[in-house]
Amino acid sequence: MIRVLIERHIAETLESAYEEHSRGILQQAITAPGFISGETLFNAADPNHRLTLSNWRSAADWDRWYRSDYRKDLMNEILPMMDQDEKITILEQC
Repeated sequence: MIRVLIERHIAETLESAYEEHSRGILQQAITAPGFISGETLFNAADPNHRLTLSNWRSAADWDRWYRSDYRKDLMNEILPMMDQDEKITILEQC
């Protein structure tokens, strides 16, 4: 199993629109082969700094979802709401 940490920073005033779209992305990821679970958090010191932590069966499963046209289409909807590039970290257990 791997974990994927996705960090995004949302532009001021676009928080509610981002929330709506990001929930849709997570809902679609749930149906992706290899998806185990996921949660979305925000940084208590900076509520526009959003984090999604998801668990995947394998790096190949994550990569398939990450590179899918479906995810790309969903991401195109939220990219204009972000004021920094998305940062993705793949984590493995020791």
